[in-house]
Amino acid sequence: MRFLFYTHSLVSDWNHGNAHFLRGVMRDLVRRGHEATALEPAHSWSRENLVATQGAQPVAAFATTFPDLRAKVYGEGFNHERLLSNADAVVVHEWTDPGLVARIGAARRAGGRFALLFHDTHHRAVTREGEIRALDLTGYDGILAFGEALRERYLRAGWGRQVFTWHEAADDTLFRPLPDLPQRGDLIWIGNWGDGERSEELSEFLIEPVRALGLRATVHGVRYPEEARERLAAAGIVHRGWIANAEVPAAFARKRVTVHVPRRPYTKELPGIPTIRPFEALACGIPLVSAPWDDTEGLFQEGDYLVASDGEKMRDHLRMLVNDPEARREIAARGLKTIRARHTCRHRVDELFDILDRVRAPSPIPETA
Repeated sequence: MRFLFYTHSLVSDWNHGNAHFLRGVMRDLVRRGHEATALEPAHSWSRENLVATQGAQPVAAFATTFPDLRAKVYGEGFNHERLLSNADAVVVHEWTDPGLVARIGAARRAGGRFALLFHDTHHRAVTREGEIRALDLTGYDGILAFGEALRERYLRAGWGRQVFTWHEAADDTLFRPLPDLPQRGDLIWIGNWGDGERSEELSEFLIEPVRALGLRATVHGVRYPEEARERLAAAGIVHRGWIANAEVPAAFARKRVTVHVPRRPYTKELPGIPTIRPFEALACGIPLVSAPWDDTEGLFQEGDYLVASDGEKMRDHLRMLVNDPEARREIAARGLKTIRARHTCRHRVDELFDILDRVRAPSPIPETA
């Protein structure tokens, strides 16, 4: 089959977690003998910020790191209809320009014989609802929502013809334990500061526990304001900025423990969505302690990771794990087992084919009145 993925960027993962998942999905499709191409706009805020802050080398390194992946850049005048006419399945990410979202849907309605899916991996459906409501999804065969709570939001709002839950997952060919690497510290957290959706939570569940315990801690991520960097430094935390996602497994391997601090929209309005980082961390075999979130869909098993109800409990968990190698091994092994059994990109590709079987129709979608 020929797959087209309209993404904000495949090449850049600067503040763009969907690139992690899409790379893994496309790599698995290629391994199965399918053709997969990503299309990304010429002006992508992720790629532009990556180049502005890191130079051109990370973009050039993409082809070396992922030789099996193919990405095309489009701009004004690009003939989308020609490419669409040769596709069997098209997946359009929610960061795609609204005009292009409508244009692709129009191509499907006008006789396109490809299955067309819209892919939402963000909290804008609740935090900026008007932007999603304004999208023209009438030509789409289905919606892929990265959590059941988001799927229910689409259904209640009447957005889309069929809505499916399609969680993110780890590319376990990349995210795997690296036990031969020497450990060089206690704790690592990989995440972006963002727009204040978890500033208080980061203080309670990351900064203060590290300070209180005197842990050797490292943070990777972007969009940290000066005030945030000062707070990290005051707690003895080293902030190392952006890290290429392909380098994350080695970074995890060099530390004893990591934490998960969900953004507020995922604990309040969209419970049950862990986002991709916990999948990747557990796939690397590092024990994880999470700030509170409700696993409403039963994605994980009890003991796959620890949950800290508050900052004091986070300190207790971190103290125990840093000083107890056997506990670290036991928790890491449980989490890794669950990922390998349920949450790899291979599993998600299987789910994608099941969804395509349910939505695929050889006839065009009729024009609505």
